[in-house]
Amino acid sequence: MRRSTSRRSVLVAGAAALAAGCSKYGDEGGGGGDAQPEPEPSGTPSSGAPSAAGPSSSGAGQPPAADELTRTTDIPVGGGKVFADKKVVVTQPEKGDFKAFSAVCTHAGCTVRDVSGGTINCPCHGSKYRIADASVAGGPAPRPLPPQKITVTGNSITLD
Repeated sequence: MRRSTSRRSVLVAGAAALAAGCSKYGDEGGGGGDAQPEPEPSGTPSSGAPSAAGPSSSGAGQPPAADELTRTTDIPVGGGKVFADKKVVVTQPEKGDFKAFSAVCTHAGCTVRDVSGGTINCPCHGSKYRIADASVAGGPAPRPLPPQKITVTGNSITLD
């Protein structure tokens, strides 16, 4: 007796496997929003020297105000920081020049993980974006990260 598998059974099994695999990537990029962003400042390259600026010692240790996303002293020159809970990444390509972009990868929708080596990096499939303009520097991403509006007032950065 020969037993045949229906097309529907194959499709259902394939969809279940795909959903299980994709959910793993979604959890890595965006799940635990407040647990992931905390280690980022220490994990970013020390190409910028936040301690070199005098005012950084007075404000860097205090948490941002309620409407404040972060402080300028928390974003290293030549680097950046991912705010997974807000789905935004803030960079400082050159001293005093702050930029913000969506933290959602344009390839598969994962949340980017970190900023290092002059690029914003996605852990899912290796896409990389340049910190100056979020243009694609490598990987399967089809287009740049969309810009986000921020306002810098003194030492405060707020998301518009």
